[in-house]
Amino acid sequence: MDIRRARGEMRLGRPVFDLPLRVTFYARVSTDRDEQLNSLENQVQYYTELIQSKPNWTYVEGYIDEGISGTSTKRRDSFNRMIADAKAGRFDFIITKEISRFSRSTLDSIRYTQELLEHGVGVLFQNDNINTLDSDSEFRLVVMAGVAQDEVRKLSERLKFGFRQAIKNGHVLGNDRLWGYDKKDCALTINEGEAQVVRRIFDLYANQQMGIRRISQTLFDEGFTSRKGNPFNVLTIRNILQNPKYKGWYCANKSQTVDYRSKRKIFLDESEWVMYPDSAVPAIVSEELWDRANALYKRRSQQMMAHQSAAEFHNRYPYSGKIICEEHGTSFHRQVLKSARGEKEVWQCRVYRNRGRAACSAPQLRTAALDQIMAQIFDQLAQNKQAIVDAVVKVIKSVPDEHDYGRDVLRIEEDLSAINAKKDRLLEMSMAEAISIEEFKRRNDGFNEQIRELGERLEHIKTEEQKSKSSVEQLDKIKTVLEQELSFANGINSELVTTILDHMVVKKGSTREEVYLDIYLKFGGPYRAVFDRENSSFRINRY
Repeated sequence: MDIRRARGEMRLGRPVFDLPLRVTFYARVSTDRDEQLNSLENQVQYYTELIQSKPNWTYVEGYIDEGISGTSTKRRDSFNRMIADAKAGRFDFIITKEISRFSRSTLDSIRYTQELLEHGVGVLFQNDNINTLDSDSEFRLVVMAGVAQDEVRKLSERLKFGFRQAIKNGHVLGNDRLWGYDKKDCALTINEGEAQVVRRIFDLYANQQMGIRRISQTLFDEGFTSRKGNPFNVLTIRNILQNPKYKGWYCANKSQTVDYRSKRKIFLDESEWVMYPDSAVPAIVSEELWDRANALYKRRSQQMMAHQSAAEFHNRYPYSGKIICEEHGTSFHRQVLKSARGEKEVWQCRVYRNRGRAACSAPQLRTAALDQIMAQIFDQLAQNKQAIVDAVVKVIKSVPDEHDYGRDVLRIEEDLSAINAKKDRLLEMSMAEAISIEEFKRRNDGFNEQIRELGERLEHIKTEEQKSKSSVEQLDKIKTVLEQELSFANGINSELVTTILDHMVVKKGSTREEVYLDIYLKFGGPYRAVFDRENSSFRINRY
């Protein structure tokens, strides 16, 4: 029966229960707790019996979502399937408990109701006594759904207030599985077994100037592993180094929810963070050590960005971004020196260039000398041309088939969004005293562990994606260049240097007069050029 005819029958006094309709139902609970699932079973039984008890109704199997919040329809598979089936004309009428089961958003409620009506499907919100086949249903729906949405907003504000009060009262909020601590009754105590790992990480990084990946391997070699017995993930070590709790400080307001309906968050600038010494957080490392480690982290990050910037935006010359000063970790910059005898193109460490020879022991390098060094290396490569080409082809063939990393990233991000939605709902239940504190902590710990594992997987996938892209692109280009130009019949050229040279590191030699240039190619090598300051000569060794 179409809507126009159904409404005509109802205006004549015929109740909807007597109309010849194909009827289904939609049921949802927002958690997977036993009592909620029992409620869901009761809903299914009730609606099934109700529909089948009406002689003029034809029963259509219902649609059920378990453990899904009503704030968003994104993850509600059965709901979305129901909408699609309605458009396909598989039923005429939907029964659901109330507006909050259908959607908590006014906009969503009206949009989906209108969309269903356009496809000839009505909805009965039973507890709210709204039947969209009635002529005044849309007005009543706006009023009722508006009340439901306002309740969500108020609950969001109450949760924020609860967080602020908890912080004010000295309760430690956030991750219950913070490495180095045990958390009980919203208070942290030091776990000495794990704390020694935290202290070791800060020592290796700040005192021994060790990189994060090397720290992971060192910890594993020393017998320190994650809770699952694996080497520490790079992301975990980075988070430990940057977490101010380890120096006894509280840090909050790193992000802000800008839309309570979509739960969309923005990350705030560091200047807006709230940080202060907190007596409720026992320090594992000293403030001095933590500050020193983070100053080093920022400095290294800036150097890396500067190096990447040089490599990406200043590649007008073949050596741009490829010569690195070991002493300062900065790129060499091109400089043209003018004199009465003409111009001379040289490369200087940025510190040398800005502050003079006394600030950096690395010499300035003439482009002509660098070209001679690279020409000698290429001559050595040319003597074994076929073996090199074969090796490159072998490596290219060993690259696995392309993997859809983007799809993997999207899936993980969707899983993270779903878990965060469950955490929000769990917190709502806790604030409403619908579950015990013990139950809240148990389930929240599980969610946090899932988020941590997904974060590690996401980091790994993004790293592998970058490796895959760069290796295939670079090796393909190298192979082409080798086959065409490895004979060096036309001499050295800038494209050849750009393609084959990865980078070179300038470092102190064994004597005052010597400087080492450790040269790394994108295959083969490495080579060491020993530069003699006194007579500006060099020799090349492979090591």
